[in-house]
Amino acid sequence: MNNPKSAAIGQAHAATGIRSGSLLLMFGVILIASNLRASITVVGPLTASIRADTGLSNVLASLLTALPLIAFALLSPLAPGIARRIGMEKTLFISMAALTAGIVIRSLPSAAALFAGTAVLGASIAIGNVLLPGLIKRDFPGKVGLMTGLYSMSMSLWASLSSGISVPVANGLGLGWRGSLGCWAILAAAGLILWLPQLKASGAAAAVIKRARTGSLWKSSLAWQVTLFMGLQSLAFYVTIAWLPAILHDRGMSTGAAGWMLSLMQFVSLPASFIMPVLAGRRSSQRGLVVFTALVALLGYCGLLLSTSTSLAPLWIILIGIAQGASISLSLALFALRASSAAQAAELSGMAQSFGYLLAAVGPILFGYLHDLTQSWTAPLLVLVVSTILFLLIGLGAGRSVQLGDSRPAAK
Repeated sequence: MNNPKSAAIGQAHAATGIRSGSLLLMFGVILIASNLRASITVVGPLTASIRADTGLSNVLASLLTALPLIAFALLSPLAPGIARRIGMEKTLFISMAALTAGIVIRSLPSAAALFAGTAVLGASIAIGNVLLPGLIKRDFPGKVGLMTGLYSMSMSLWASLSSGISVPVANGLGLGWRGSLGCWAILAAAGLILWLPQLKASGAAAAVIKRARTGSLWKSSLAWQVTLFMGLQSLAFYVTIAWLPAILHDRGMSTGAAGWMLSLMQFVSLPASFIMPVLAGRRSSQRGLVVFTALVALLGYCGLLLSTSTSLAPLWIILIGIAQGASISLSLALFALRASSAAQAAELSGMAQSFGYLLAAVGPILFGYLHDLTQSWTAPLLVLVVSTILFLLIGLGAGRSVQLGDSRPAAK
């Protein structure tokens, strides 16, 4: 005969195990997210040192930033298929191991290793970019907004930190640019170690992913709306990151002050990147959030377009930063909120990020070409204003209360 007291204790232990397991998974997701931008954003401030030491041309040096984006565009559609074959947990573990190796290879004393390591880490990050939304949809179905906010904020925080400390680490600690690039292998290795317990994930969960039928998202108007929403926010973000300092410098701001404006933009994006998906997860429709985000972005870009006074620049930069933090995290949240299953969320993430990062890789080049053609920042900034209006219109479709393959309202 069962002892009721023993049964109660056993149930309590089981419940505790579930909670602690979920907590460990949550920290694992956050630490993986911490690695999804840091090893990329560390490069920009070190580019001059890299060129001086290696003799790379401007075009080749720009590839150090462009290669990961190209990898995102090419490999994002493949990630869900890999996860279906070997499981999400194993795929993420392998990607973290490859990321660690790629960072180490990139810091070796060889120009070939510099590019090879960059390609490897870009491919590794592409896998994490795509699979995390699907994993959150599967393992945190009731906390999609909260978990998306935590991982989006963690990703942005470490991206800002890596770009901010890259030069002090290289010069102040005497590690040089190779050491500054290589030290981020520590963070990747930490993520790899913390993810080890997830390799014991139940076979039942993996089986669900493998059996799931996602249909053809490429024929879905809703999937394309989410994809274009992601693409337009990526375009605006990478164009702004690439050209904002040059715009402000041409208007009379010092190079150092223009660089700090970029840091300000990234810093103010952090609260929005956390709050936006939390709010999105509490609503069946995200149209109101889309309107808010687009209007804030429009105010920022129109202010930058119409006012050439550098004294007002911080105001426009703050507005742009808030909008960018909100738009990226809202895009990530939509992958899970518009999908009806974890497998479908991963497929949608792969589709949207493939197209989104293709735009992100091409956008800054076209923006610079338009500036060279017109010898002015007016036309390029007008393109950003128009793209933000398109972002609003497409977002009204992507944010409506439906799920893929379902004409009924999406569940809250």
